[in-house]
Amino acid sequence: MRIPPRSILADFLKLGRTSNEVGCGGRAASRARHGIRGVYSGHAGLEAAVLNIRSVGCNQLHSMTTWAPFAIGHGYHSDVRAGENTGKERIAVIGSGNWGSVAAKLVATNALSHENIHDEVRMWVFEETLANGEKLTQVINKNKINVKYLPNVNLGVNVVADPNLENTVKDATMLVFCTPHQFVESICKQLQGKVNPNAKAISLIKGMEVKPDGPVMLSKLITKHLGIDCSVLMGANIANEVAMEQFSEATVGYKADTSIAKSWVQAFATPYFHVAAIKDVEGVELCGTLKNVVAIAAGFVDGLGMGNNTKAAIMRIGLKEMIGFSKLLFPTVSDATFFESCGVADLITTCFGGRNRKVAEAYARNGGKRSFDELEAELLGGQKLQGVLTAGEVFQVLKARNWEKKFPLFATVHKIAIGHLPPSTIVDYDNESAQKLHRNPSVGVIG
Repeated sequence: MRIPPRSILADFLKLGRTSNEVGCGGRAASRARHGIRGVYSGHAGLEAAVLNIRSVGCNQLHSMTTWAPFAIGHGYHSDVRAGENTGKERIAVIGSGNWGSVAAKLVATNALSHENIHDEVRMWVFEETLANGEKLTQVINKNKINVKYLPNVNLGVNVVADPNLENTVKDATMLVFCTPHQFVESICKQLQGKVNPNAKAISLIKGMEVKPDGPVMLSKLITKHLGIDCSVLMGANIANEVAMEQFSEATVGYKADTSIAKSWVQAFATPYFHVAAIKDVEGVELCGTLKNVVAIAAGFVDGLGMGNNTKAAIMRIGLKEMIGFSKLLFPTVSDATFFESCGVADLITTCFGGRNRKVAEAYARNGGKRSFDELEAELLGGQKLQGVLTAGEVFQVLKARNWEKKFPLFATVHKIAIGHLPPSTIVDYDNESAQKLHRNPSVGVIG
């Protein structure tokens, strides 16, 4: 039997002492003192046990990334064969970009700390060949790090990258969707008849599909194609900050079944990532969708060199348009939803730190002479920009329903993004319409 390196043994024993010193629960302390659960064996078992103790809240001063050396190059061993019915939830993550990788890290941490969730978390990776010739999935499985989309962050010894979509979801009872929104429908069509009919899904995706008969939210699209319940998770969550375990919050929007909501809260919540659930799928999802359009507007303001007053005004107008648009589409949307993390908090963080703001700033600095596609490729390292697409989809709805004057900011963002207006018009949009709306709130948006 191969002897584990001294560093692993030392940290294993250290965590055993720490679990008592900081008052961790009996389960964590027991693991520290007595070693390895049945699903772990040998060298990898010690590593998993070290990570597992960490995952339930002990020694919180250290980032998960500090444990990366313990996972590199070592395998994960399960005592449960794939497909065997254990009565446990099995989580699969569909998507492996920046936010998808962070989502996998969160649920993998909780899979190791909850007895009702199977330890292994499979993550579907759209296969890519890296500059050194290696396959991305192979690198993730060897190092437990997504070197392209979330470098230097350990995802967890129990995350398994899989380039086969159908194999990823096989036997899964909890599906986490986290892909660019333009790919959701094609993915769902590929998965029709391939998922557990008793599974449940959650969408972390911002966006909507516009059909001839009107807009369709992505959660509804997933339910339509797969025949399973779909909740949503949105919030003030810049992926890299969550990955570094900086405190943040999120909101789960669910339909009716509180047990499903509790399952998703359990899957995602950690001491540094607080999750609240509210019964408002459409409201939560529209918050996550529409804030990207406002973030584009905020980026234009930054690129034009305007100050905080201007940016605050654009954000206020944008929030009011978000509320008005949401309630016109879905009258059941609650006002309270906009005061959750998915609402005003997400709007603030996206308008100051998100990728949509970043690329829109560059667009404005260049006077609209460089396309968003060009800037996306240059600035985002393979990640996809959602705000411009969403602005186009929102504009289709405004055009079809004759709502352009009700939502002047949304309309102007789209027209700037496609080159019909210069970036400077972000503060010169239809103020007359906005003032009319301010005097007559019953029509929807207050400018």
